[in-house]
Amino acid sequence: MNTSALTLRDLLLASLVSISMLGACQSEKAEEQTDQSKTGQRALAPEEATGQYPYRRLSTYGFFVGEMAMLSPSEKLIPYQPASSLFTDYALKSRFVMIPDSAKAHLVDDDMSLPVGSILVKNFYYPEDFRTPEGKRRIIETRLMIHEEKGWQAYPYIWNEEQTDAVLKIVGGETEVRFIDKNGQDQVINYLVPNKNQCKSCHNKNEVLAPIGIQPKHLNNDLKYESGKENQLAHWTKMGKLEGFTGKDNHPSLINYEDQSQALDDRAMAYLDINCSHCHRAEGPASTSGLFLTFDQKDPLKLGINKTPVAAGKGSGKFKFDIVPGHGDQSILTYRMNSTEVGIAMPEIGRTTIHAEGVELIKEWINQMN
Repeated sequence: MNTSALTLRDLLLASLVSISMLGACQSEKAEEQTDQSKTGQRALAPEEATGQYPYRRLSTYGFFVGEMAMLSPSEKLIPYQPASSLFTDYALKSRFVMIPDSAKAHLVDDDMSLPVGSILVKNFYYPEDFRTPEGKRRIIETRLMIHEEKGWQAYPYIWNEEQTDAVLKIVGGETEVRFIDKNGQDQVINYLVPNKNQCKSCHNKNEVLAPIGIQPKHLNNDLKYESGKENQLAHWTKMGKLEGFTGKDNHPSLINYEDQSQALDDRAMAYLDINCSHCHRAEGPASTSGLFLTFDQKDPLKLGINKTPVAAGKGSGKFKFDIVPGHGDQSILTYRMNSTEVGIAMPEIGRTTIHAEGVELIKEWINQMN
């Protein structure tokens, strides 16, 4: 009888434990399915890295060595830097590319293709004080573009407050950022991290997700490496990671629009190319506008000179032409750059503030036109 009672009690306890474990497993499964519904793949813990992307945590990829917040690249990452940078609410950026072992990027007709398995890594951060940019900083997000078998995919990772790791957030997010600008003024920005679907708004080439800043025209310039300064494309070639580069003079090259020693026309076109041409080009989503703002555009009408907009709506600001030569303040182009209002602001996403220096550059460029 005692043996039977003990057995019954053990069975009851075992049943309770089983029910508890089942509930915990169901809870974990529900969370996993939530992640899967957002990413299309099972979320992986750091110790579960299998090579099937995306991972839930940025640390799983092993991109950085030592303390994560230092962003010190592992040997598998190659640093790169476009001559001019897309404006993103004054955030600073560090960029790396990983090209799989025994694979190479290729240049064909001044267009770069990266092999399947390549990953672009872009970190967005703010120094506490822009007068000392190498000082204490806060990393906001890391965006990955991964060349998968089905094409390029974009994944946003948001950093934690401790700056120890970043977590995949398909839905994006927002956070308040405070910093001191170059003039010593306190600034507050409501920084928006785009969701996965919004990435295609800019990274769009013939309706297919595609990289922007990794193209030859942006990389055909010098970058400082541990071994010294060297042309980026030449450096990749020397590493055995690029084919098709035949010398700096044989490929297009943009300048840094912030370099005031350069010609005004070149600075303006470099600015428009990196900030606008991903949409305003023949292969971009704004191709129907007839406004094409690539660095090599020479047709005055396609640049917007004395051109009426196709369908600007309130975005025209009651102005008649995209560019009015000699009148930067009366041009639709600068009017839209100088706004954060939805339906007016250009670019439509990617910023919540006005790039004052960019607006002044384009105004100066228009004002000197005859």
